[in-house]
Amino acid sequence: MVDEEFKDDFPALAKEMSEKRTLTHRIDGVRTMSDDEPKEKREHKTFLPDIVDYIRRCDTVTQAIEIVDYMLSRDEISLSDAREIKSQLKADGLRSFGAKKEKDHYLHHGIEPE
Repeated sequence: MVDEEFKDDFPALAKEMSEKRTLTHRIDGVRTMSDDEPKEKREHKTFLPDIVDYIRRCDTVTQAIEIVDYMLSRDEISLSDAREIKSQLKADGLRSFGAKKEKDHYLHHGIEPE
């Protein structure tokens, strides 16, 4: 017997299970990657966030400064870049780098430049 919560969440699936039958769908074809397609279409893009991507996830200027200090300690940004970013944070605020990026941002918006 299928429980009521499951029936509420998945009514069609619950009906199939209770009737002990499943729906089938015919597949007319399968798409494969062709050698004719450009290579760049076949490759998956990878994304490496930069300092601004990390700052846009922060809730406070203090958090952003911690990110800057951390990236500076790992030599991922230069001292002059760190000074410039901190200056912008103090003068113009956190959102001067762009709107806040929420959790799962890239799942919803992809990795294309905004």
